[in-house]
Amino acid sequence: MTAPSTFGLSTEARNLHWLLSNLVEEVPGVHSVTVVSSDGLMLLSSDPGLATAAEAGPKRGPRGSSADLATIVSGVASLTTGAAKLMDAGGVKQTMVAMDEGSVFVMSISDGSLLGVHATPDCDMSVIAYHMALFVGRAGHVLTPELRSELRKSMESAQ
Repeated sequence: MTAPSTFGLSTEARNLHWLLSNLVEEVPGVHSVTVVSSDGLMLLSSDPGLATAAEAGPKRGPRGSSADLATIVSGVASLTTGAAKLMDAGGVKQTMVAMDEGSVFVMSISDGSLLGVHATPDCDMSVIAYHMALFVGRAGHVLTPELRSELRKSMESAQ
C-alpha cells in the first residue's frame, strides 16, 4: 500500500490529512493514527507501514500496516458498542485498551466514524485523549458524506 497523495484533494481533505499528521508528529508516544468510517473502511491513516525498517523499529505500528489498525479500531468499537447496548449505557464515546507493549484508543466522531490511535505503553493517556478530542472537534463537522467518499476513493487509489 502506498500513501494517498494529497495532490488533487479538496481543501477539507488536505486539512484532515494535516490534522492527522500533526497528531502523530506532535503528540509524544503516538505510533499511528487512523480514521475509520462507520462501515469499517479506512478513510485516513498515518500509514506506519510505509516507514523503512530502520525508521520503524520493531514496535512502530500494528503487525501489517495501517489497515490492521483500522481493523482493530473497527472491531474494538463494535465490541464496546455491543457491550453498551447490553448494559443500557448509551453511546460509546471513547475506549482505551492498555497492553504490556502498547495502547489503543478509539474515539467516536460525530458522524459515526472513528478515530483510532496506537501508542506506546508508557504514553500519557490523558494527553492522547485530549489531542484526540481536539481532532474530533476539528474534524467532526467537516466529515460530510461527500468528504468521506473523497477520502475513501483516495485510499482505494493508493492501494
